Amino acid sequence: MSQQPIKFAYWVPNVSGGLVVSKIEQRTSWTIDYNRKLAQIAEQSGFEYALTQIRFTAGYGAEFQHESVAFSHALLAATEKLKVIAAILPGPWNPVLAAKQLATIDQLTAGRVAVNIVSGWFKGEFTAIGEHWLEHDERYRRSEEFIRALKGIWTTDNFTFKGDFYRFHDYNLKPKPIQQPHPEIFQGGSSRAARDMAARVSDWYFTNGNTVEGIKAQVDDIRAKAALNGHSVKVGVNAFIIARDTEEEARAVLAEIIDKADPEAVNAFGDAAKQAGKASPEGEGNWAKSTFQDLVQYNDGFKTNLIGTPQQIAERIVELKSVGVDLVLSAFLHFQEEVAYFGERVLPLVRELEAARQEQGASVSA
Repeated sequence: MSQQPIKFAYWVPNVSGGLVVSKIEQRTSWTIDYNRKLAQIAEQSGFEYALTQIRFTAGYGAEFQHESVAFSHALLAATEKLKVIAAILPGPWNPVLAAKQLATIDQLTAGRVAVNIVSGWFKGEFTAIGEHWLEHDERYRRSEEFIRALKGIWTTDNFTFKGDFYRFHDYNLKPKPIQQPHPEIFQGGSSRAARDMAARVSDWYFTNGNTVEGIKAQVDDIRAKAALNGHSVKVGVNAFIIARDTEEEARAVLAEIIDKADPEAVNAFGDAAKQAGKASPEGEGNWAKSTFQDLVQYNDGFKTNLIGTPQQIAERIVELKSVGVDLVLSAFLHFQEEVAYFGERVLPLVRELEAARQEQGASVSA
């Protein structure tokens, strides 16, 4: 188990509809005022990262969407320590635009910006904005070139690159980012192509929610591949957290979310998402095997099972850490109050359990 404390990130609700496709009350807002306050609460509660979402079209309750990079900068301006991960979609962005945007933000915020490269899964979104749609593995091949170009622009003078999707000739970006060697690069995906790309070029790999056994298999696979490439990659897992004083309360909230799910919206999302997952050559991409209940939280967050009392959740988080998870990417029903509750009631227990395990490991090896 890593000696480093497990890290926590939260999904930024810069998209309307919250993080579940349900008609249950969600005291969460996509507005900037709500999100500024949330970022400050998260920073004070021990969260190290916030991840903004990138959407161009409405769907499954997400009628309104703020653009991710601009929104990330607004949250950084409202905080002092929090690092914000801006989601970027190759196609609408090209690497030089992203590199310049993020280098500027990095300079303005003393090195607190990161990037999440989203390869894209929703064909309708690309069609709506007139972007060429690539097949599954080609999208990841383009994303890998995008990341290699970002790294080159950020770290190299007179950068030259000749790829199938991007080309640069003696390009100099100045000023370069403050962060060394460059801002952190995140990516997601569960397919073979996604994991192989992370094992070659990404700093962080996000996976959808899963059981401890399922996550361990992914962690072992990606780290073995990365080692063969002389590379290392950290792993974050998606989780929808329902922390309550009793397990019965937490389970009742989960039941209500599912009972009040919007079937039309969930099924519309499910049809598109499962088509995307099955489009990978091995048919194992994100959501390929997700049930209706899983899809109510659209990154399989219920599967991670961080639902119960603070003690139960803390124990499960440390179990995730024991199989190689470095970060928990969290979503909540009522973000502001639940992030504060998590910081007050759950996170201290996680740190106590981590310290106890380290002490136990030290005594065994002595």
